[in-house]
Amino acid sequence: MSGILIVAEHRSGALRPVSLELVGAAQSVRRAGERVILALIGEDPAALVSAASVAGVDEIVTVRLPVRGYEPELIEAAVRSLIDARQPELVLLPHSVDAFGYAAALAAQGEYGLATDVFRIERADAGVVATRGGYGQKVNVEVDFPGKQVIVLALRAGVFKAPDAPASPQLSELPAPARRPRVASLGYLEVSSADDVDMAGVPFILSVGRGVGEAANVERFRKLAEKLGATLGCSRPIADAGWLPKSRQIGQSGKTASACKLYLAMGVSGAIQHLAGMKHVSTIVAVNSDANASIFSVARYGIVGDMFELADALERHFS
Repeated sequence: MSGILIVAEHRSGALRPVSLELVGAAQSVRRAGERVILALIGEDPAALVSAASVAGVDEIVTVRLPVRGYEPELIEAAVRSLIDARQPELVLLPHSVDAFGYAAALAAQGEYGLATDVFRIERADAGVVATRGGYGQKVNVEVDFPGKQVIVLALRAGVFKAPDAPASPQLSELPAPARRPRVASLGYLEVSSADDVDMAGVPFILSVGRGVGEAANVERFRKLAEKLGATLGCSRPIADAGWLPKSRQIGQSGKTASACKLYLAMGVSGAIQHLAGMKHVSTIVAVNSDANASIFSVARYGIVGDMFELADALERHFS
């Protein structure tokens, strides 16, 4: 067994960004001479080939399914056929609601190793080690797979950097599995709220933590973020309290600020789970009254002081 198989994900005729992040993850652990194969599975996979043709992909395999929309049983059977045909050691999937429908069945049927919500992969002499969160993201858990020739990993979105250079990988096609679907997809209803935002795609984030004190103060920092041209984010305690929606949480159990260039952290202590969501940020400015706060260990600029006093000064300056 050798090589890496990536199972791309798409929705409404478009490749989802996490699919290319899986390519970045594969590059971080691929060995010399090892092939990276990306699988496009669906009703019209050929339409996605151009978007999937990026640096780091050696081969794109299309599997055309005789159904419209998402059908997990057929996808699971198609991926097993690909594993049998290409014999990869690693199979990378998104940690997503779609993959939840077939990842466990895939691993059980093939007797493969499986880990979900993975945010770090390492290859050592003893084999593959995957790191995921545990106990409500309070600890990191390292998982290994003794005796498993094929390992299936569902990777957390927004953690690995997607390649952006185009490429011309080899193209091939695999027949659809001979299985009759038992269900039919009628379509998707996207659930959203007026306050939903894609934190992974914004360039400037003003994030508040426990230092904000109480729910009534959050609106003040929302207005300040608007004045600064930033998007308001938060640490987990703020989202858990319901003061801001989960879509605005930065961290291991929230979003990764993968496109952010400037991160202004106000009243954020810098717990390890939060810092995991800021790993791609080039400039972090931290404001905290505690000089020993962990956030200062990753900040380029630090201000030991009251976040409300600084908010006053910024409001006056930008009014």
